[in-house]
Amino acid sequence: MSNKEIESSMRKSVEAVQRNFNTIRTGRANPSLLDRITVEYYGADSPLKSLATISTPDSQTIAIQPFDLGSLALIEKAIATSDLGFTPNNDGKVIRINVPPLTEERRKEFCKIASKYAEEGKVSLRNIRRDAIEKIKKQEKAAEISEDQSRDEQENVQKQTNKFITEIDKHLQEKESEILKV
Repeated sequence: MSNKEIESSMRKSVEAVQRNFNTIRTGRANPSLLDRITVEYYGADSPLKSLATISTPDSQTIAIQPFDLGSLALIEKAIATSDLGFTPNNDGKVIRINVPPLTEERRKEFCKIASKYAEEGKVSLRNIRRDAIEKIKKQEKAAEISEDQSRDEQENVQKQTNKFITEIDKHLQEKESEILKV
């Protein structure tokens, strides 16, 4: 694994953590809250955003306008049964979701979820580090690189890992302050 490959893999892990953070609500309406919702449409699970236009007319409302009105009830059911805790209102053409302000208890719950996502990202980074270091050690054993080169490469991998873990921690702090902000 080259340094570029390691950095690219680690960057992808950080981006995945950020995408997960975007699905955590912060008290104001945001279309990305519905990113994880899939709707069973003609026997296949389809992402909600491929079946409807999702917009936020104001800071407390999400409006979902399906491309096919026949999917309205399916979309409503998918949102109602999701773990987001939203109650969709269907007027026959558009589904509206009121995003209520978060309670202190719910905010703390969301902070725990954000921490869990951050930890999953860090585990992913550590796995990439482990794989890279194993390859370096194999190269050293096969006498492809010297002991000094091996040590330098391993230190380099560790520095990259630390850099990306710090980045995840920074994103986590930002998300927690966003969640806790009333």
